[in-house]
Amino acid sequence: MASTPVPTTDERPGDQPGAYRWYVLGLLTLTSAFSVADRLVFGILVEDIKAEFALSDFELGLLGGAAFSLVYVLAGFPAARLADRSTRKNIVASAISFWSLMTAACGMATGFWTLFAARTGVGVGEGCSGPSSQSLVADFFARHELAKAMGYLTLGSTVGTASGLVFGGQLAEMFNWRWAFILMGLPGLVLGLVIFLTVREPKRGRYAPAGTDMAQLPLGRTIMSLITNRVFMGLALGWAVQIMIGYALAFWMAAVMLRQFPISTGDVGLYLGLTFFLGGIPGPLIGGYLTHWLTLRDERWRAWLPGLVSLGCVAPLALSLTSTGFTAFLGWFGLAYAIYVASQAGIMSGIQAAVEPASRGFAVAIALFFNNLVGQALGLAVIGAVSDAMGPTYGTSALAVAVFGVCLVSGLLSLAIFVWTAAQMGPTGYLEKMRGG
Repeated sequence: MASTPVPTTDERPGDQPGAYRWYVLGLLTLTSAFSVADRLVFGILVEDIKAEFALSDFELGLLGGAAFSLVYVLAGFPAARLADRSTRKNIVASAISFWSLMTAACGMATGFWTLFAARTGVGVGEGCSGPSSQSLVADFFARHELAKAMGYLTLGSTVGTASGLVFGGQLAEMFNWRWAFILMGLPGLVLGLVIFLTVREPKRGRYAPAGTDMAQLPLGRTIMSLITNRVFMGLALGWAVQIMIGYALAFWMAAVMLRQFPISTGDVGLYLGLTFFLGGIPGPLIGGYLTHWLTLRDERWRAWLPGLVSLGCVAPLALSLTSTGFTAFLGWFGLAYAIYVASQAGIMSGIQAAVEPASRGFAVAIALFFNNLVGQALGLAVIGAVSDAMGPTYGTSALAVAVFGVCLVSGLLSLAIFVWTAAQMGPTGYLEKMRGG
């Protein structure tokens, strides 16, 4: 374990290792929750938007994926580069304020293209927050605690998904889908102000091994160091493939339920949101602590565990999608989601541990680049296109068949990638191995 660093002007003696770092982690987890809620509230509103604008499932997939993802990844790179040399908490505060306004703007759309434009604004804002948030966590928690901390940070995606469904569905039923967007977006402005006023920037790389070069490399050398890092690239590519499952569940399951069961939008949001919450709360925590316990014995579990759970969640998902009873549908789905999210702590902590502190933000940006192009933009569009193509044969079940098919392929491919990644690691710590230690 690294020794406690000497406090700088940004760190007070009581901050480390006391409660303040958990306060910051709580704010960053809440930021992640707002990010996912504002991104995926679209999922509970797709049927209302589809009806008003007469859109196909493929067009809905574009709005849910490509409209957001393409600019998300473009914004992420300069924001990550800035995160590796400037004040990260200010980047997070500015980002959440901007995407919250753009979420509200989605409620003012007049058709496909104006909604597409508003969704791109959400993508720009959210693309700037992830690298800075994960980099901050890595400087508030030592390496041996990082998997647990990332497990808690992952709770943000669970809470955000559940909140987007529950509150989005209830607001749509109480008012309409436009007001759902507006009222979901505005609270993020308050959180942005709280982060700006109360979070103190930690010393960069304070848990890095002695002798670590903290200077930011030129852009070309940074990119080359990351793309030639087989451990990092394996984790990033494996994450991109397996997160197709996560986006499929978060974006399309509400529409699957509305097509398969006689139920209102508000009830779908409530029941599905609570299922996301009940399955998604224990999953990241168990995954974080299990990864922590396993990696004390062998670092390769940062890749092995995500690979196993990525495929393992597909079986209960199949049982969910083929259930004719509403309760069985939700029960099997909750289990599938709990298994799936147990993978995230290992991947996120592995990426932070596999790269130099001065490259952490940019490493996250590259990982999120693959995540959003493969997992969200491609994955959601493919599911929509397959659903449209299979509609004449499978009717209202076509979307469920498309979701399962993409998730099965994703689970198999990600398992293979993570197994390969583990083979690149050393059992006692691949970061030292890469440095020749």
